[in-house]
Amino acid sequence: MNIILTVLEIIAPVVVLGGVGYLWVKAGFEYRMEFITRLCMTLSVPALIFTSLMKTEIEPAALRDLTLAAMAAYGALTLVFWALTTALRLDRRTYLSPLIFGNTGNVGLPLAFFAFGQAGLDFAVVVFAVMAVWSFTFGLWIVAGGGSPLRVLKEPLVGATLLGALFLWQDWHTPEWLTRSLELLGQIAIPVMLITLGVAVARLSAGHLGRAVWLSVIRAAVCVAVAAGTGWALGLPPVALAVLILQVSTPVAVTSYMLAEKYGADADAVAGMVIASTLLSVLTLPLTLAFLI
Repeated sequence: MNIILTVLEIIAPVVVLGGVGYLWVKAGFEYRMEFITRLCMTLSVPALIFTSLMKTEIEPAALRDLTLAAMAAYGALTLVFWALTTALRLDRRTYLSPLIFGNTGNVGLPLAFFAFGQAGLDFAVVVFAVMAVWSFTFGLWIVAGGGSPLRVLKEPLVGATLLGALFLWQDWHTPEWLTRSLELLGQIAIPVMLITLGVAVARLSAGHLGRAVWLSVIRAAVCVAVAAGTGWALGLPPVALAVLILQVSTPVAVTSYMLAEKYGADADAVAGMVIASTLLSVLTLPLTLAFLI
């Protein structure tokens, strides 16, 4: 009973804040998604990533091992889901990125923090950073149907990740006044991302929902298996392993829908994946956390 209550306490803030966004839209209130998304992805989330990396107290060996494990896990997922989309003759531009990349920002960061405290958030930011770089290079290239991979250099998330990694490696720190300002800016990210997630789900129109359901089930099983196998193979410590599994198994990111809409993939199909995997995660994430805690 205690573990069930603990899991519910961890999940509750995510559900409540997501529900706030959902009900806000259903009540007919205005929510400027483009402005909020740009604010988060251009300022708040990069500030969170940079300050978290700069101030992380993860041992260098643990940081190295988790980074390698995250890279290996996402590499393995890419190969597995590339093979799956080929075998099932699914449109790779539409389905490959949603299958690979979870909602490690909106869902993963707050869950890791609520479940494992500051240490969990530090580990989660590392996994999120690896995912962000791979998502905004290879993932963007897939959805866009090709083009120059150099567009990644324009993404603030990637710049913040690389700059934060440099500060961490060199043990540099920004002046205290700047650090506090960036931390305050970063604190906006988690609650606003959760509310925005609820808003996005409320506005999505699901297409191909039947296919989305069984693909989401397959995706959840594969993600947990790959993350667990990779983490165990590389000998990650318990908290780092738990965060890796949690992050990799988060539901499909709303950004996958936004990118599909922007670059002309089947946005309705991706919307179905977002909705189906998010609803499924209400069952799978508590079970995963119950096992990990």
